[in-house]
Amino acid sequence: RHPLFPLAAALLVTMADTRADPAAQSELMVEDEPFFSYLDLFLFSLIAGLLVYWIIFRKKAEPIPEFKKLEPQTTRETSFIGKMKKTGKNIVVFYGSQTGTGEEFANRLAKDAHRYGMKGMAADPEEYDMSELSRLTEIENSIAIFCLATYGEGDPTDNAQDFYDWLQEGDADFSGVKYTVFALGNKTYEHYNAMGKYVDKRLAELGAQRIFDLGMGDDDGNLEEDFVSWREQFWPAVCEHFGVEATGEESSIRQYELKVHSDLNMNKIYTGELGRLMSFENQKPPFDSKNPFLAAVTVNRKLNKAGDRHLMHLELDITGSKIRYESGDHVAVYPINDSVIVNQIGDLLGVDLDMVISLNNLDEESNKKHPFPCPSTYRTALYQSWVLDSCRNILAILEDLPSLRPPIDHLCELLPRLQARYYSIASSSKVHPNSIHICAVVVEYETKTGRVNKGVATNWLKNKMPTDNGHKTTVPMYIRKSQFRLPFKSTNPVIMVGPGTGIAPFMGFVQERGWLKEQGKDVGDTVLYYGCRYKNEDFLYQEDLEEFEKTGVLTALNVAFSRDQAEKVYVQHLLKKNKEAVWRLVHSDNAHIYICGDARNMARDVQNAFYEIAEELGGRYSQDVWS
Repeated sequence: RHPLFPLAAALLVTMADTRADPAAQSELMVEDEPFFSYLDLFLFSLIAGLLVYWIIFRKKAEPIPEFKKLEPQTTRETSFIGKMKKTGKNIVVFYGSQTGTGEEFANRLAKDAHRYGMKGMAADPEEYDMSELSRLTEIENSIAIFCLATYGEGDPTDNAQDFYDWLQEGDADFSGVKYTVFALGNKTYEHYNAMGKYVDKRLAELGAQRIFDLGMGDDDGNLEEDFVSWREQFWPAVCEHFGVEATGEESSIRQYELKVHSDLNMNKIYTGELGRLMSFENQKPPFDSKNPFLAAVTVNRKLNKAGDRHLMHLELDITGSKIRYESGDHVAVYPINDSVIVNQIGDLLGVDLDMVISLNNLDEESNKKHPFPCPSTYRTALYQSWVLDSCRNILAILEDLPSLRPPIDHLCELLPRLQARYYSIASSSKVHPNSIHICAVVVEYETKTGRVNKGVATNWLKNKMPTDNGHKTTVPMYIRKSQFRLPFKSTNPVIMVGPGTGIAPFMGFVQERGWLKEQGKDVGDTVLYYGCRYKNEDFLYQEDLEEFEKTGVLTALNVAFSRDQAEKVYVQHLLKKNKEAVWRLVHSDNAHIYICGDARNMARDVQNAFYEIAEELGGRYSQDVWS
């Protein structure tokens, strides 16, 4: 209680009594001296005001917070120079990897160093302070090797973005630093190996010494052969440069040791999470590649009406995830291997796939403690390993070579991890803010040995059917931002060319242009060139597209049915047929051109069609192309 409370209460009672009794009031008025002087009234008013303020605005006493002792947290080493000195390493192999191949090559090069009396370490540039590169000269006979993939339209991979930005903005002095670069790319893309070429050139500009020529890996040909060929020439050059010889020791030494667990609590075992344990049961934003969101599948339907292919449309529910996306972005999904394949590997190797194990790095200083989240089971490890692919069929090798029965823990160490698969989002967040649409074709083909290979991700998605039994069918996913964007000005016309499943991002574009019209915005011409085999078989989203054309959202819908007539007709033929209209949009109206689909053939043919139109009608070609 406030110390003034008794006095104020007494005064209030007295005033209340006199106000309630008229006789008392008249008695007060006839007295020679008033009962209350002006000073008394002033003091009373002040006290009453303080009391009312205290009663209304007082705060409850806040309890003194109890401070719990914080558990010690392990801090990640960001100095690769410090780590190299501590562990006696003189070769560091940085990787820029989007699908895991660059990281795999980096690990192989780091292991190779052992054969030459050197010690190497693979390193993710995102995890280290790359400004330390100039200090590499502090380590004798040191080399920095870069295995760098190019992503999208000449972009660095996500984990190499900061390094790329720093190289562009910085003016470091790399005098005396020795380096080499192996680039990973695909010749069918316009900016072939742009990231590797840039880093190779930029390091030399900053004073570093190139000790071996830039390696160029082409995934359109044979990336593995390109790497092996470069690697076999690189190491002799290193030996000559430093005056060393190969030790003859095998480089296939184990990087991890096996530990079998027999009494672990099930809540401590990873069951497929990519990062935080139990992250699939207890989901927390933000969601990204290390913390994907489990999106419920609400729609999974076949798009084509006939034919031997399976083209599908899926819708993923992102309600409550706080995930935001724009038309043109990519959705990344994490698939797992077919359980039949996993069980077959277990049977061939004669192991209990549900045994709980950990593979622990023999190098205690390494940031990568395990090849996959541990402890886990062999079954989980194989669900998430790259075991079946057109050029990496482990099951077929084990079946065809009965004498080959490697320890399963060694197999799990060597197999690359399954990476996220990226799909162009087939919806607009303006129209579908809580849903992400996917359009994909299921991959399935017969190999030369008569086996049927099935694409891991698309066959996994095909079986992700929505249920109404209360148990949600979910897909681990996150969003990867893209540069594939509609024009900033809605009045700019757009010409979209997307045969087959290349229609995907343009479904989002058309939806958004329709939404803009509904908002009363001026929208330029929206022209689509789409292609498929047969009108009555695989004309994807036919009803939707025809409705968009009917309502004027699509200014023109041009469809090439390549096999509905004797002579094949493709989208590039329709472009040439409409060359005057195409050139008017490009030349006079500043149209933006978008291409989505097969980069090897279709995109090149479409580009040539635009070149020919520009040369014939105006001598100019403008593009905003993604493939």
